[in-house]
Amino acid sequence: MTASELKQKWRETPHCPGVYLMRGLGGSVIYVGKAKDLHKRLANYFSPSRATLDNGKTRALIAAIEDFDYYEVRNEQESLLLEQKLIKQYRPRYNVQLRDDKRYLLLRADCGEELPRFSLVRLRKDDGARYIGPFVHSGALKETVEWLNHRYRLRTCPARCPGENDYKHCHDDVIRHCSAPCMGRISREAYRKQFEAALELLEGRGVREHLHELTEKMQEAAESLNFEEAAKLRDIRENIEKTLEPARRFARLGRGDLPGTVNPKADLAELAQALSIPEPQIMECFDISNLSDNFIVASMVRFTEGKPDHAAYRRYRIRSIDTQNDFASMLEVVKRRYSRIIGENSALFEKDPTKSTYAWLQELRARGQAPITVPDLVVVDGGKGQLSTAVRVLQEIGLGEMPVIGLAKRDEEVWFPHREQPIVLPRESGALRLLQRLRDEAHRFAHNYNELLMRKRVRESRLDACPGMTPRRKQLLLARFHSVDKLRRLTPEQLAEIPGISRAWAEQFASWLAQNEN
Repeated sequence: MTASELKQKWRETPHCPGVYLMRGLGGSVIYVGKAKDLHKRLANYFSPSRATLDNGKTRALIAAIEDFDYYEVRNEQESLLLEQKLIKQYRPRYNVQLRDDKRYLLLRADCGEELPRFSLVRLRKDDGARYIGPFVHSGALKETVEWLNHRYRLRTCPARCPGENDYKHCHDDVIRHCSAPCMGRISREAYRKQFEAALELLEGRGVREHLHELTEKMQEAAESLNFEEAAKLRDIRENIEKTLEPARRFARLGRGDLPGTVNPKADLAELAQALSIPEPQIMECFDISNLSDNFIVASMVRFTEGKPDHAAYRRYRIRSIDTQNDFASMLEVVKRRYSRIIGENSALFEKDPTKSTYAWLQELRARGQAPITVPDLVVVDGGKGQLSTAVRVLQEIGLGEMPVIGLAKRDEEVWFPHREQPIVLPRESGALRLLQRLRDEAHRFAHNYNELLMRKRVRESRLDACPGMTPRRKQLLLARFHSVDKLRRLTPEQLAEIPGISRAWAEQFASWLAQNEN
């Protein structure tokens, strides 16, 4: 390919995580790389800066590129696994790392042992043990396993079958790091139940409940100004999320059958055929994120012609409820989104009374007059229940004709309104991959918003509720006295001695502390 053809091919690459293969003369793979954003990463090769070209190796690689392939994956973990697989398969001459036999960590659980335990290995053997992984974030995995061992009080000693005589001087049970089944502190049946509970968590069952529990404890610690404990709990939660991030295992693959190859036009055509609808040029997807009752949020992402339309993304704070309820949250966000589309179009144009609301909005879109265009297909993250909620609210606001489906995550079932049974698309079909990209992008956008609000909450304290409290005043007070309890014991005169704190405000603050003892 010529340089201009390579640049044009790069301009069409998506903004998504993936793996790319640079090919030299004869189509041989000369470099394999990964990226969180393929488009931005490939810009280093096809629109390089002066600093990039200063590197001799990079300059030589760019000069040798005749073509390239790229493959979209769902997350960073999958990109690391696929990159490792391809480097070991092709052994490109410009790759230095990962060309040896080093492998990512696996978690081994030998359930055949009388007192099973977890161990970290790099090689999967046919020894009857259960292997989980591989895990690309080794640090997060080790911290997660350490937390699991403490949480479920599992043994970490190397003996295959420890007994009382072997470990009569072990004090792990004293410091509550082990339930000590070898010394009879707990029955062996009860120990195995604890181990199986930890194993279920590592396999992805009950993760949301544990994350919710850690989030609540983190918020309590932050509100009590115990920021060290809050940071520790935050790190534990982040390590668990990193470790248990879902990823596919990749077998040995050729050029034509790598997973995740993105062809938006072909995927759109396949989706239209699978759903028996016209090609949906504009698709919108909703997702709810509610890691805690304090932060219930939703996201709406839009794909145009099969590609993310980032400028049209929206995020929402749920207002109608203060407890976790996916159905009520979905009802609110769908109603807010499409009521606004109807309202903004109605403010500019009078609706033709002979047409339905959806047909009228489509006509405005076709004429290029709509301030917010209506989608061709709505996707909700969830099964029959979430879909029924979305359909009900669309009918209430007059958009019952708008195509809407639900995508259930567990078995990737596609649900339709007024149908008792879903359809299941082939796992490697372009139609399903397009729906997955849309759903995963909505999930990522909602989760990031929840994380943003949570980090903001951790930085807050009870002092923020005091009238007249400013970041500067809060900093002055906590820097000297460190806690609300110590501040409560001070007189207004003592508070006013702090530079930057006036006597009048000190009296107001002391009065507020007295009235808010809890």
